Amino acid sequence: MSEEPTPHTPPSAAADAARRPTLLLVDGSSYLYRAFFAGGESMSTTLPDGTVYKTGAIRIMINMMQKLLKDFPSVYGACVFDAKGPTFRDAIYPEYKAQRSPMPDDLRSQIAPIHEVVRLMGWPVLDVPGVEADDVIGTLAVIAAQQGIEVVISSGDKDLAQLVNEHIAIIDTMSGKVRDLAGVEAEFGVPARLMVDYQMLVGDTVDNVPGVHKVGPKTAVKLLQEYGSVDALMAQADQVKGAVGENLRKALDWLPTGRQLLTIKTDCDLNGWVPDLPALDAIRLGEPQTAPLKTFYETYGFKGLAQSLGSSSPRPAAELGSSLPRPSGERAGVRGSPPSSPTHDLFSEPATEPDSPPTGESNSTTYETILTWEAFHTWLARLQAAELVAVDTETTSLDDMRAEIVGISFSVVPGQAAYIPLRHAGPDAPEQLPFDEVLAQLKPWLENPAHHKLGQHIKYDRHVFANHGIEVQGYTHDTMLQSYVLEVHKPHGLASLAQRHLGRSGIAYEDLCGKGAHQIPFAQVDVPKAAEYSCEDSDQTLDVHRVLWPQLQADAKLRFIYELEIASSEALYRIERNGVLIDAPTLAKQSHDIGSRIHALEQEAYEIAGQPFNLSSPKQLGEIFFDKLGLPVIKKTATGARSTDEEVLEKLAEDYPLPAKILEHRGLSKLKGTYTDKLAQLAHPRTGRVHTHYAQAVAVTGRLSSNDPNLQNIPIRTPEGRKVREAFVAPAGS
Repeated sequence: MSEEPTPHTPPSAAADAARRPTLLLVDGSSYLYRAFFAGGESMSTTLPDGTVYKTGAIRIMINMMQKLLKDFPSVYGACVFDAKGPTFRDAIYPEYKAQRSPMPDDLRSQIAPIHEVVRLMGWPVLDVPGVEADDVIGTLAVIAAQQGIEVVISSGDKDLAQLVNEHIAIIDTMSGKVRDLAGVEAEFGVPARLMVDYQMLVGDTVDNVPGVHKVGPKTAVKLLQEYGSVDALMAQADQVKGAVGENLRKALDWLPTGRQLLTIKTDCDLNGWVPDLPALDAIRLGEPQTAPLKTFYETYGFKGLAQSLGSSSPRPAAELGSSLPRPSGERAGVRGSPPSSPTHDLFSEPATEPDSPPTGESNSTTYETILTWEAFHTWLARLQAAELVAVDTETTSLDDMRAEIVGISFSVVPGQAAYIPLRHAGPDAPEQLPFDEVLAQLKPWLENPAHHKLGQHIKYDRHVFANHGIEVQGYTHDTMLQSYVLEVHKPHGLASLAQRHLGRSGIAYEDLCGKGAHQIPFAQVDVPKAAEYSCEDSDQTLDVHRVLWPQLQADAKLRFIYELEIASSEALYRIERNGVLIDAPTLAKQSHDIGSRIHALEQEAYEIAGQPFNLSSPKQLGEIFFDKLGLPVIKKTATGARSTDEEVLEKLAEDYPLPAKILEHRGLSKLKGTYTDKLAQLAHPRTGRVHTHYAQAVAVTGRLSSNDPNLQNIPIRTPEGRKVREAFVAPAGS
C-alpha cells in the first residue's frame, strides 16, 4: 500500500476551457524558494568555463512551470517575483519582515537564470519595484476578474486568500490544496472577504506583523463570527471581556497599521510593466523559444530537456482557457496527468547505472490495466527481460502479517506501468484473472534472485507476498532506505519523495477510499482508479530511484551505509517473520500478581490520603496533595493548574510517601495494560507468535523503532518489568 498520496483531478476539458479564458498567475518568489528547498539545493553542474554552478532550483522551477501550464492551459499568464529594494510597507513599518533569514547564496545565484528560462518558456516575467509580488498579482487578478476572466493563482501563500472570489481561486501545487470561496472558509473558518480582518487579529509571524496578543486562529474566528468585522470589534472593544478584551484594547492604535501592511494592493500602477491595462494582451502566454531554450538547457546541463526540444512538438498556442477548480466533487489538476497525458521527470537526465539502463526523460505516462492472459503474458515477458522492476502491492491491511493482496503493479521504465487487479469486488468490478493462477505464474520471477526488483518499503511487500507463500528474492533497492541514508532528517514516504525530488504529486489513498468510519476497503475501489493509483506508485518509485541511486553511487561511504541498511532489512524481515513465542500461562500469572499489587497500592494510598480517590485523576490528586496534605507546588501547567505530572511526582516522592505510591501504581498499571494483559492477545492466529515491526527509517539517530507491540519499552528497572521477559520463550526442544 502506498504512503502519503495527494489528490488529483485532470485539467478541465478543452471545450469547456475555450468558453472561459483564464489568467494564470504564478507567485514566482514562492516557487523559487520551494524549488530550492524541495531538493534543489543539492544539484549542480559544471558550466562550459569550468565553473561549478548550483542548478537545482532552476531545474525544479522548469518542471513546476511546465506542469502547471499543462494542468491549467491558459490564454493569459505571468510569473511574478518580488523586486529588489524596499516597498511601501517598509516605509510604514521599518520592522516589516525584519526577522526573515537572508536568502541563501546558492539560491540567489540562480534567480537571474530562473527569470531567463521562464521568459524563454513563453511566460511574461514581472518584478515591479516598490510593491511586492502579492500586490502585482492582486492588481492583475482584480482587473481580469472585473472583465469576467477566470483567474487561477498558483501559490502556497495564505495571504493571497483575501483575493478569492467567484472569479479568483488559488491552488497550492505542492499540497494539492484549493482555496476557492468554499476552500478558504473551510480552512480558516471565515469567508475570504474577512481574511484581512482575520490576519489583523492573529498577526503574521512570517512577515513580522504583530496581531492582538494571544489571539490565535480559534479566538479570531470566534470574534469575527460574533462581531462581524474588525471595525465592529474595535468599536465595541470595551464590551470584550477577559484577557482578550484587555489585549484588544492595547492593540487598538496598532490595528489600522496592521491593516495597511496586510492588505494586498489591487490598484498598483503597472502600466510601465504591463502596457495598455485593463487590456491583458501584454501578458498573453507565448510560444516557447525553442532555439534559445535548447542552448540554455545545454549550458546548464539539462541534457534530457534539450533532447526533448528536438523530438517533441511545441506546446499548442494558448488559445484555450481553463475553468476554475470546482469547490466540491472535483479537485484541482495539481498532480501530473491522467495516463495518456504528457508529463516530465524533475531532473534532466538520470545517471547511467548497472541495473537501470539510461533513457531520456519520460514525456508521457502509459498506465495499463491487465485483465486478459494475453496482456499478462506480454507484461510477464517484459518483467523477465527488464534489468530492474519497481513492484508495488495493494492490500487489505497495513498489518503486514495479515495483509492480503488485492492487486499488484509493476513499472519497468519511467512513465510506463501496469496494474493487475485480482480481488476487486466493487459493484462495477470487471472480470479479473484468477488470483491463484496469476500468483503461480508470477512466483518463479518473484523468487528468482537474478531478476532485480525495487520497492518503497520493501520489507512490507515481502511480508505481503510471503502471506501467499511467495518468498521474494532479488530486492536490490528500497527508495525509502535510499532517502533515509541521504536525508535522514526529512520524510521518507513516497509522496514526500516524489514531491521533493521529482516535483510530482500523486493520488491520495483517502481520495480513493475515504476517511474514518466511511473508509471503504481498497478492494471496493473502482478498478480504473485503483490502477492509476497503483501504477503511479510504481512509476514514481522507479523515478525516485533514478534520482537517489546515483547520489549514493557517487559517495562510497553513503553507498556502504545503504548496503548495510538493505542487508539489515533482510535480517529484520526474517526476525519479524519468525516472531517471538509467548508463554501465555506465565503472562497470566504475572498479570494476576501485578493486579494484586495494584489493588494493595490503592488501599495504601487511600489510607495515607484519609479517603478514597481516583489515583489517575490529576484534579483529585491536586486536591489531595496540595489542599488536604499541604504538599509543596513544584510547577504549574500552561493553564495555571497545579501539575501532578511524573516529574513532579518523582520530586515529591523524595520526601513524601503518597507520591511514591502513585508512581508505583502508574508504572504497574502501564505494565499490566500494555504487556502482561495484551501480549498473549497479540499472538498471530496462524503462527501463535507475536510479530513486532521494526521501523528502519524513523529515528534520525539510526536506531530501530519497535511497534505493534513495542518490545523495546518493556521496563528493566523494576522486578515486575524484568519478569515480563521470562514470558519470551523458545520452542520445546530447541
